[in-house]
Amino acid sequence: MTTTRQRAGQRPARRTPSRRRTTEQVRSRRGRRPENARTRTGTGVSRRKALRRRWVALLGLLTAAALVYILFFTSLLGVRSVEVVGTQSISADQVREVAKVPDRRAMLRVDTDEIADRVATLPGVATVDVSRSWPSTIEIAVTERTPIGFYNTGEALYLVDTGGVVYKQVGEPPEGFPELKLSEVGPNDPATSAVTEVLDSLPGQLRERVTVVRADTPGSVEFTLEGGKVVRWGDAQQTDRKAKVLAALMTREGKVFDVSSPELPTVS
Repeated sequence: MTTTRQRAGQRPARRTPSRRRTTEQVRSRRGRRPENARTRTGTGVSRRKALRRRWVALLGLLTAAALVYILFFTSLLGVRSVEVVGTQSISADQVREVAKVPDRRAMLRVDTDEIADRVATLPGVATVDVSRSWPSTIEIAVTERTPIGFYNTGEALYLVDTGGVVYKQVGEPPEGFPELKLSEVGPNDPATSAVTEVLDSLPGQLRERVTVVRADTPGSVEFTLEGGKVVRWGDAQQTDRKAKVLAALMTREGKVFDVSSPELPTVS
């Protein structure tokens, strides 16, 4: 039997009490993840999210590029028909021929302004509006000029519209329109503007009887009616009143009917 002797003057050695782990402590430690493991897990999730965002962004760019290519550089949404509206004396085929709309060209690459400029060169066209009608039609809306009379240059006859524009040559005097006997005809000529304004404002039955219109100045408009009677109209003011006064004067015998001053009309 082995015994341990204790030397004199020495204190007995103390035993370090053993630490006992409770069940709760063991479970608690088992349920925890080490700090480095949690860090690695969080970093992995962040990387996956970042990678997913990059793929989404790349897919968006590729989709946008594909749409741009389809819309601008393929005939998938290209021109397949040209629709013309508003024409009366001008044929739709004439408009298409002058418009020169490129067939099968991508709709977004069609220059509508250039098309409108080409169509506007047609005699008789006042305004042009060119638009895209998806998915594959170019629409050309034309407003034709409205003739108010004709002008004889001495060499040829031309139609004149309500704005005083000389726009179309004709072979013979058009039926139902008066001749404009002016020293100059044009949209910027004051006498022309007065004549066209007077003609455009006359009552229909009276205007149909007018054969010739003259004016040296904007205030000296006069016209000849069928049968040779002359009406001195003056300026383009008080149209309704002058028309009523003229209707009363025409019941009298005479050759010249002056309503330039409707307050003091005369017959001679």
